Amino acid sequence: MIKALLLIFDPNRTWDGIIRARRSLVSILLVYLLPMLLLLSAWEAYGLTHWGKWQGDGLLSKLKKLEHQIPRLKTFTPGEAAVAETAQLLLSLAVVFVGATLVKSVGETFRGRHTYIQAFTAVAYGLGPFFLLRVLDAFPAVSPWASWAIGMILSTAVLYQGVPRAMEPDPSHAFGVYLMSAVLLALITALARFVTSSYLEGEFPGIEAIVAGLTDRLPA
Repeated sequence: MIKALLLIFDPNRTWDGIIRARRSLVSILLVYLLPMLLLLSAWEAYGLTHWGKWQGDGLLSKLKKLEHQIPRLKTFTPGEAAVAETAQLLLSLAVVFVGATLVKSVGETFRGRHTYIQAFTAVAYGLGPFFLLRVLDAFPAVSPWASWAIGMILSTAVLYQGVPRAMEPDPSHAFGVYLMSAVLLALITALARFVTSSYLEGEFPGIEAIVAGLTDRLPA
């Protein structure tokens, strides 16, 4: 989490240190990404069990014009919060791995020869501010789309410095690689945010039933 903060406030020096370290994928995953996601998941789980989430006032409800549905504040059980946050952690990891694959493909469309670890480094660290802003998701009064928007704005700024350093594209193609990478990452993070926020806002009763079944199987 400290590295994500440094990328926001001192991106040039922090990116230079990241590139010099030349960490492997496993090292980035175990030393940087997983610890940050685990801490954020624990914090969000605390918020779900103590402060809850507003349900019945989500995006799908508004689109369906369910005017008779009165919003209510639902407090999650520890089991429900554990299952939800485990799923969100796995989804966050999927976003990074899929995002790295897409960014690598973007580089190749500009005739670049990039390795997967270069793309993974750019995405894992570049999305650090986006993940960090999930601290706001623990509070029911904060819209999940507000934290997504702020996080992606910060990550887009961080990627501007990081993509050229990590990917090392041809200078004439650097901005194109950065721009396409930023757009694709915004799209896949928005899709992930739609899924997670819709579930927490009670928009997917079928998934809620599955989570309830998994919760019943957890040890007391």
